Amino acid sequence: MTTTTPTRYKLKDNDILMHETEPKYVLRFRDIPDEDKPREKLLRSGPKNLSVAELMAVVLGVGTSKEDVLAMAKRITKEYGEKALTNESDPEVLAAALEIPLTKACQVVASFEMGRRYFAKQPGAVYVRQSKQAYDYLKDMGSLRKEQLRGLYLNSRYQVIHEEVISIGSLTANIVHPREVFQPAVEHGAIAIILAHNHPSGRINPTQADLEITQQLVKAGAILGIDVVDHLIITATRHVSLMDSI
Repeated sequence: MTTTTPTRYKLKDNDILMHETEPKYVLRFRDIPDEDKPREKLLRSGPKNLSVAELMAVVLGVGTSKEDVLAMAKRITKEYGEKALTNESDPEVLAAALEIPLTKACQVVASFEMGRRYFAKQPGAVYVRQSKQAYDYLKDMGSLRKEQLRGLYLNSRYQVIHEEVISIGSLTANIVHPREVFQPAVEHGAIAIILAHNHPSGRINPTQADLEITQQLVKAGAILGIDVVDHLIITATRHVSLMDSI
């Protein structure tokens, strides 16, 4: 069998250059209003409202002396291709192909690798019909050093359709705002919520504040038509349902 050297693709440059009588001004990153810069836009509007290039700019953080961060981000996604970029695992190859610093290439590769690992670990559909199932799903909270409030948002079949870290407090306190509890339910079309928070102290008994907050959230949910079906306290080894105490 005769072997031949694989043909390397060589794309033609079909761009048409339009000559202008006056020099064209190119908007640079420093000229963009602060509120429209990727990081500020992310904080204000959330990641869903950013383009791929803007998200890439947030990952890169800063540009170089030759190229600002947004220009670099746009060039990376355009020249390498979004799908190829997602599957690239060698920072040196990426750095050489795009002529970007190796540290930037490492940031890009690491961000996509983290995403791949996260989604690889995602289980199939999760159904929670009792407190033990909710505890099994959330028991990693028991080892946290700070108090955290999480919500599991369910559809009519008891399927978890969204999980949210609602708030993170200190070692001894957590702040709960009803709007932060119910807003994800509205956004994701959930009809029920299971709340859980951890006690880093290891104390399993609910405080009076725990009971009062739970009662308030149950009442608020009834008005909205969203059922707060449980509120768990989780420690490193145990859990308790507050619904048994109110």
